[in-house]
Amino acid sequence: MWSLPEMLKRWRWWTFGALGTGLALSLGGCAQIGYLGQSVGGHLRLVAAAKPVEDWLADPALKPALRERLQQSQHMRDFAVQQLHLPDNNSYRRYADLGRSAAVWNVVATPELSLTLKTWCFPIMGCVGYRGYFNQAEAEAYAAELRAQGLEVMVYGVPAYSTLGWSRFLGGDPLLNTFMAYPEAELAGLIFHELSHQVAYAADDTQFNESFATAVERRGALAWLQAQGGSAEGQNYLKRQARREQFRTLTGGYRARLGALYAQPLTDEAKRAAKAQLMAELRVDYARLKAESWGGDSGYDGWFTRANNASFALLSAYTELAPQFEALLDREGGDWPRFYAAVKSLAELPPAQRRMRLQDIKNTGE
Repeated sequence: MWSLPEMLKRWRWWTFGALGTGLALSLGGCAQIGYLGQSVGGHLRLVAAAKPVEDWLADPALKPALRERLQQSQHMRDFAVQQLHLPDNNSYRRYADLGRSAAVWNVVATPELSLTLKTWCFPIMGCVGYRGYFNQAEAEAYAAELRAQGLEVMVYGVPAYSTLGWSRFLGGDPLLNTFMAYPEAELAGLIFHELSHQVAYAADDTQFNESFATAVERRGALAWLQAQGGSAEGQNYLKRQARREQFRTLTGGYRARLGALYAQPLTDEAKRAAKAQLMAELRVDYARLKAESWGGDSGYDGWFTRANNASFALLSAYTELAPQFEALLDREGGDWPRFYAAVKSLAELPPAQRRMRLQDIKNTGE
């Protein structure tokens, strides 16, 4: 059996990297140590709140809706192993009600005239483009510090995260109340997304890791729905996916225009004026799309109200390479183990070479 210090030294997790002897010397600075401390403490409290799904199901007072969803989640978990060949371990076999709306709150930031995410680096884990807090007020306070430095910042709630499989020593990554009410396909996709982080991981490359997981999420959710026999939920999911694709197309176009603007040899003042014009045009185009194609649905209003460089950069991190990964899955004939093996091989390449290889696969299928 692992002792707690041995477990912690073996963890790799985006919020606190690695713990062990000499941590203070390797990190330097009370602020960094305090950040890692809240990460470790927050995760341990989360794990302690979880108990096996079968224990929840044995409680006669369990609400019927939650009982049904927990039962369904275990079928999804079995499907992940049997059909998608995702890891067979104790992740998502436990459940916790955190009594809050998010598992953690992430902070992302960019310069005023750039789409490059600020990164934070940790021992073993490497560098990532976001910083997570288990307390929303702490996340907002850190965001305020970054804004005072002239950065554009976004704070957003995260319903789930992955410890890359290392949390199995303490019961595994749990199911949480923060996402159990999701529509069926989205719940399945979230479980598949988080499990895929246990399959392949490239240090210092948030975009590669998240785009890979997004591809598994999309294709896995479709496979799950097909296995359910073409229910009405399948049609609703396809409708939601089509709307998300329109959102990605709209925002991707403006992200490209902003990136081109920032690369021009203009004064900062001229760039600021052009940026303001682009953001105004973006909101006009969104209003038109919402009215003409979405029947006035306001689900994305919040994103467009708060849109800034940080939110554009975050979208890129999660979705930019997903089509390339889906093309790779197609190249492997939908064979999940072969797909994962190919992704692991890509993760071993230098970042620029990974992207060139993925683009070649998308363009040529080879």
